[in-house]
Amino acid sequence: GFHPASEESSSLLQTAVSVLQSSYLYSTSQDGFQYSQAILVEKDVFLSELKAFAQAKEATGYSQEELEETFAFLLFDNEEEAKEVCQTGLRVNSSSIFTLGDPAKGVYISKYADCLHPRPWYHGKSGYIVICKLIKGKVKVVSENYTTSYTCPSPGYDCHVAMSRNSITSKTSHCQAFEQSQYYVYEVSDGSTAERPRQICPYIVI
Repeated sequence: GFHPASEESSSLLQTAVSVLQSSYLYSTSQDGFQYSQAILVEKDVFLSELKAFAQAKEATGYSQEELEETFAFLLFDNEEEAKEVCQTGLRVNSSSIFTLGDPAKGVYISKYADCLHPRPWYHGKSGYIVICKLIKGKVKVVSENYTTSYTCPSPGYDCHVAMSRNSITSKTSHCQAFEQSQYYVYEVSDGSTAERPRQICPYIVI
């Protein structure tokens, strides 16, 4: 018979897949991935905080472009980890990368849906991708810092990106491409860093 739920989930899967496919870095990825199931993450608190973030920044004079919602991606090996992020949100101290900013003061999230890990996918590997809505806000281009004196969040900005991100080519190593295509996102108010930046909102798990 007719199951609206399954029809809904198949259209959600289509939505998710089109978001992923429009966010690939490598053209070879178009045929390389199979996606089986999509779960909509609807947590009102995250959605309303995303909205509140946008309104607060609009009030300080941010442009529409800076407040535009875009997508970004996280990869998890198991469903529990993916679900946890959807419950608790993306929190500081969750990243092993540190090149764009102090991992204790912000979070890292991938720009590309096929470049989610320092090592390339191998045949037969599977995982869970969390698609997040992201408002980048004011973006600062920073040079990558491989020292342990981490780059701090920049006052007046909301996000760091790597200087070399526009020069990723097929010759760039996967690890470098991964690091260079991260957003480092943070929210600082009154000198203290939010444990969970409001401008990232988990959207779909696939």
